[in-house]
Amino acid sequence: MTDALLPSVAPEVTASLVEDLSPRLRKRLDAAVAKLAARPVHRDGDTVTVAVDDDTELRLHAPGGFVATADAITCGCLLAPACVHRAAAACTAPAAEPTEEPEEEPTADSPRGQETRPAQGQQTQPAQGQTADPGTEPGAERVADTTAASPPHTVSDRAAESAAPSAGPAHEPDRSPAADGAPPAPAPDAAPGTDVATRAQRDAAAALWSAGAAVLEAGVDGAGAVTQAVLLRAAHTARLRQLHRAAGAAISVVTLLRAARAGDPSYRTADLVTALGELLGTAHRVERATGAELAAVRGRARRPYSPDGSLRLYGLFTEPVVTDSGLGGVRTWVAGADGRLFTVGDVAPGGVGRAVGVADRAVRLGDSAVTHRELGRAGLAVSGATVSPDGRLGAGKNVKAVTARGVAWTEAPLAALWRTPPARQAARALRSTARYTEPAGGGSDLLFLDVELLGAVQEPAGACLLVRCEGGGPVLRLAAADDEPALAHRDNLTLLASAPGTRLRIIGRMVPALHPRLALLACSHPTGDGTVDLGLDRLSRADIPARTTAVPAAHGPSAPAHHGVTDTHSPLYLLERRVEQAVTAGRAALGMLGDLGDEARRIRRGGLPTAAGLLTALGASAAERGRDSFGRLLPADTDGFATHWLAAARYTAAVSEALCAAAWDPEPALERPA
Repeated sequence: MTDALLPSVAPEVTASLVEDLSPRLRKRLDAAVAKLAARPVHRDGDTVTVAVDDDTELRLHAPGGFVATADAITCGCLLAPACVHRAAAACTAPAAEPTEEPEEEPTADSPRGQETRPAQGQQTQPAQGQTADPGTEPGAERVADTTAASPPHTVSDRAAESAAPSAGPAHEPDRSPAADGAPPAPAPDAAPGTDVATRAQRDAAAALWSAGAAVLEAGVDGAGAVTQAVLLRAAHTARLRQLHRAAGAAISVVTLLRAARAGDPSYRTADLVTALGELLGTAHRVERATGAELAAVRGRARRPYSPDGSLRLYGLFTEPVVTDSGLGGVRTWVAGADGRLFTVGDVAPGGVGRAVGVADRAVRLGDSAVTHRELGRAGLAVSGATVSPDGRLGAGKNVKAVTARGVAWTEAPLAALWRTPPARQAARALRSTARYTEPAGGGSDLLFLDVELLGAVQEPAGACLLVRCEGGGPVLRLAAADDEPALAHRDNLTLLASAPGTRLRIIGRMVPALHPRLALLACSHPTGDGTVDLGLDRLSRADIPARTTAVPAAHGPSAPAHHGVTDTHSPLYLLERRVEQAVTAGRAALGMLGDLGDEARRIRRGGLPTAAGLLTALGASAAERGRDSFGRLLPADTDGFATHWLAAARYTAAVSEALCAAAWDPEPALERPA
């Protein structure tokens, strides 16, 4: 059995079932989860049945695709309902995440572009870097409105000061009684009348911090079902207190912990580092954030939509969407006459099977009968359009849309997307893909490039395609956007790699790395007219040009040894690997490494004294254990270690993103004297 076969379960349901177990059964829970994951599953409509053994069945009733109450999970064993099987099933199933919600209609007096007030409900924005709900694509903006990337030296020694907490967890829970509506205590230095967090929100943030710090203390191997349930309970409470951003980050941490413990091949430690950094960083900021910053920290329960008048839209491509939590569907990208990017999505429970099938369903927008696959090459005329800050087109009852003629990528207005220099496009994309960016704070993460194929290059994660940007642009690597065998990404990339010398017009998604890198999404047809949606359309050998060109020796099959945003060519990797090691093995394992002075000196010689200081502080915090008057070890300072870890994680992200921007810029700015 895989968790994709089980319906998702609401976080509070999982937390309640685990909390109701006796201490003896809690000790057996992780073993029960592993055993249940190997049992056969049968789905019949809204009910999923798991054969616990030859005589016992476990049933999950999931109307609407997810389990909403504890009573919806039943077991036929003699100990039910107090058995371990119900809790194990909830811990094996994906944590429920919100799907595409109904549009929040703007009011009649809402001005164009102004956000409307969100309704109460579940959050649709996950933690940054996370893959749980990829429907949160970057916002619509004019693609030509970009800025150049900053050189790396502008952030290397200042990133920790701006990105990391100053000292300590800074949000001890207030023990005095308070209800949700209790008047908030003024935050330090807050101006009179400024919006500040309520006492209940600060308590919820403190619970999230503690749960996240416990994950960091235990590491992946120690963060079993009980630890995850504590985090799910804290996430549910935070959502009730309107801390939607932090709650979403907590759900992402649980999802990634389960993937790591199950040996999921798609799991990456860097993703868990990002999710945990988002959780701890957001929870930390609730205490002192005010005004607009507090609104960003809280996040939104629903995506607001604002009126945008009449739009003439031109299809670009359609991409499949598959999430780790079992959602599946497609997202179709379109561009307006002014160059803004918009999306029309259809994502719901169903996994990869739904992602492949829904591409040929009609777009749910007005009276249009065009399918998603067709819209990627056609056009739409929309009146009464509503648009979210991240560029999604609303499908409210007042929106009217009819199918219109599309244009080729080489024709106006789409051709203008490829005229922006690659470095400027990369700078815009990095604002969107930054690991700890504010919600809706960046632009599109897509790049539009004309390239020449050079051939395949091997990396630890598999082969990728080496290409050279035309017009003096950089040499970059194109990776498959998804390795799911049912999708066409990997097969198409392999075929394209067999035709060096071919010139293509491509669309890719930025992948932050020390070398220019994209996830390839769509391209012009190698030998014919039209375009190819590389996740849905399958190229054949007949579509590939017969001519080939040898790959230049300067661009042979070398690849970075470290698959991520840093590698062994930068001393920053020494700090980053300790940050990842703490997440994987826990604080105690990092503390047993002893003196990290040699690594700190190597980093300092590489010109990163702040990184060296952070590494020294992280190692010292991990090893620090006081003793009482009888010589017994005192409990470790989990809050202090979490604070040092968060500072290091945020710092490495900031420097890595600056180095990525520099890699895309063929003429980096010269370092100026301080």
